Amino acid sequence: MPAAFTTVSDHLYNMPPSSPSGWSPAPPFASAFAYLDDVAASIGAAFGMLPLTVQIVFAVALGLVIGSFLNVLVHRLPIMLERAWRSEVSDATGQHFEDDGLPPRYNLWVPRSACPHCGHVLRAWENLPVLSYLMLRGRCSQCNARVSLRYPLIEIASAVCAVASLMLFGPSGMALASFGLCAALLAMSAIDIDTHLLPDSLTLPLLWAGLILNFGGLYVSLYDAVLGAIAGYLALWCVHWVFKLVRGVEGMGYGDFKLLAALGAWLGWEALPQIILIAAVAGAVVGLVATWRGRMRFEEPLPFGPFLAAGGALTLFAGTPLYMALGG
Repeated sequence: MPAAFTTVSDHLYNMPPSSPSGWSPAPPFASAFAYLDDVAASIGAAFGMLPLTVQIVFAVALGLVIGSFLNVLVHRLPIMLERAWRSEVSDATGQHFEDDGLPPRYNLWVPRSACPHCGHVLRAWENLPVLSYLMLRGRCSQCNARVSLRYPLIEIASAVCAVASLMLFGPSGMALASFGLCAALLAMSAIDIDTHLLPDSLTLPLLWAGLILNFGGLYVSLYDAVLGAIAGYLALWCVHWVFKLVRGVEGMGYGDFKLLAALGAWLGWEALPQIILIAAVAGAVVGLVATWRGRMRFEEPLPFGPFLAAGGALTLFAGTPLYMALGG
């Protein structure tokens, strides 16, 4: 392993909870986080007494269940947001929109999951993560319509993230928080691919979660987290306005600013150059390949959120070798 490479636990997270200038959380916050840290440590210690195989099985099961919920979130949240937008427009202008054909009460919990083609309400055994897809051979049991492969892929990716968090951070609050970050990144990536939107209802809570967790220095100091949030937002905001002034087009969406700000709040400002580099290279490669294969036009916008999410996840698990190589 190169000397410049550091794991998250070696470098990114073993940092003092205060900045060189001495800025640290106020004593009440510090004591509260110390108490929560003790509770999490006790639970983690109890969980850690279980055999490793049992821990991994639990992580896989948790990841699959959360992945199944993420599929619901990815499908329903954009519809819920569009409904809210239509309602606001109707209230403000009196304009009426065509009915979307969905039940009046529609959220993440109701109605029950159903086939989008024939409306067949899924039975319990048809809702099992991954297993149902395999048993039904990727088709609806009633109309035989093909079920998108994305459903099991998100569930599997969620399970992989859960196991990776457990193996890297051990049975701890940091492992649980890291899995939560990965789950949020998975959901936002899928939504961005579908709609070219990164909803504020996901990016902003993620940003605040990073700042709150780093009140106690869980990943980085609070100073570095706040600086990371500011720098993350401003970095892509500048790209956006340079594109707009030079080419007359928007180079970035506002959701991208907020997502990078959230990653900065979680991982600190030191992680931002690496995240941006990974996202830019991956985005360029995917865009060029898709254009070469005729899947998209050169001037067609490409969702940048999934690449930022990939950069954030890789940095979370691999550390910041780029920052260390630059003398950090």
